[in-house]
Amino acid sequence: MAGNSDCHHMRNKKTPFRPPAPAPGNRRRLRGRNAPESRRGSPLAEVPAERLQKVLAQAGIGSRRKVEDWITAGKVEVNGKPATLGQRVAAGDRVKVGGKLVGLRPTLGRLPRVLLYHKPEGEIVSRDDPQGRPNVFTALPRLRGERWVAVGRLDINTSGLILFTTSGALANRLMHPGTGLLREYAARVLGELTPETCRQLLSGVQLEDGPAQFASIADAGGQGANHWYRIRLAEGRNREVRRMFEAVGHKVSRLIRVRYGPLYLPPRLRRGQALELAAPEVKALLRTLAQGEQETGKPAGDDHEGSPE
Repeated sequence: MAGNSDCHHMRNKKTPFRPPAPAPGNRRRLRGRNAPESRRGSPLAEVPAERLQKVLAQAGIGSRRKVEDWITAGKVEVNGKPATLGQRVAAGDRVKVGGKLVGLRPTLGRLPRVLLYHKPEGEIVSRDDPQGRPNVFTALPRLRGERWVAVGRLDINTSGLILFTTSGALANRLMHPGTGLLREYAARVLGELTPETCRQLLSGVQLEDGPAQFASIADAGGQGANHWYRIRLAEGRNREVRRMFEAVGHKVSRLIRVRYGPLYLPPRLRRGQALELAAPEVKALLRTLAQGEQETGKPAGDDHEGSPE
């Protein structure tokens, strides 16, 4: 590697669980609105009843804790009657939240869907924007009775891998620090980092919302004033990577996320395209999450909220 920064493969001794990537399966590359709609669900007779909180969380309506609050406040109805905590529902039940009907069939008795999306710069990760800027959701395939839930966010100037799922509960698990999943980025930085600066970023820097540290830094070379680094960290606070470099006197001119936990940005996935994981890959992802929670001893909660990185 070029340069004298001496950051190549420097790691934090507290680097959390790093799961292996799941084996490739039969993936489908999806192109925005022309992509296939939701797959057919299981026959109604085969779908078991599940707890209402779990079903609504999987549908992306809200976290289980929020759903429990709504049930307690009388904002949730099942078949025309106020819902109760712990109540079970099946695909034939009519559930309303705040007076609006929620489709249950797609969320019951099946694996969640998971997309890998190559976000370009200039798109925001929000459905509602007063400025009317392009957003990632317009590029995703249409769904019936479900909605895509973003796993964390990337700011408008950051490109690369972002995950989407039809399960709000799965999205919360993927974002929760208890799983110990690493995010990996390629960062182009103005100027080279000194060994002391690298050690500082690994040991931790103080930001306005608390301390932050990288799990590893690898020198990726560069020419002129710009230098590339591959960095990993185990959380996703608002513009955290950029703010950490700024805290040690370096500005990030380009930032690309290339990995989220066991999932990597596929080399052939073009910007603005999505790739859906096959069922074996989704199962492998769920096993990885369970393993990570087991090793860290910190089960993921249902009320964690992600934020732009």
